[in-house]
Amino acid sequence: MAGIRTLLLAALVAITGCASVPPAPPQPNIYVMRHLNTPAGATNPDLTPEGQATAQAFAAWFAKDPPGTIYVSSTKRAQQTAAPTAVRYAVTPKVYDPADSDALVASVLRETGTVLVVGHSNTVPDIVEKLGGQRPAPLVHEDFGDVWRVAGPARVTTHFKIGE
Repeated sequence: MAGIRTLLLAALVAITGCASVPPAPPQPNIYVMRHLNTPAGATNPDLTPEGQATAQAFAAWFAKDPPGTIYVSSTKRAQQTAAPTAVRYAVTPKVYDPADSDALVASVLRETGTVLVVGHSNTVPDIVEKLGGQRPAPLVHEDFGDVWRVAGPARVTTHFKIGE
């Protein structure tokens, strides 16, 4: 009889222990994009009128999966790209140092909801790869409007083109 009680007590402890372990938070969707259209060769330029219009349209692109966190570099073009989305979803963008993608990725991976990262042609491929996604091909100046989603535990990478 004592053996049965011990066995039942051990089973109860095991069940109780399992119930108290919180589930792992879901892996958020992380969207990484390069800033939108800028003139070639300018230092810290504003978005072109085309880039501004695309940024406005892009905010609606997130209707089904709005970002709870937005990361932008300190450049005007990155901030202007994210601004309409930030306003639409009442998110204050977090400024990151584009020279320190390791710190950015560490911060992004601590987030629990959908995240948008606005980067640059020379940082986006590294950021996507460091997030566990498939590294995009190198970007050139004319590559505007590309977005990569890194999602789920398998870090599946999906490429989108804004407007398509």
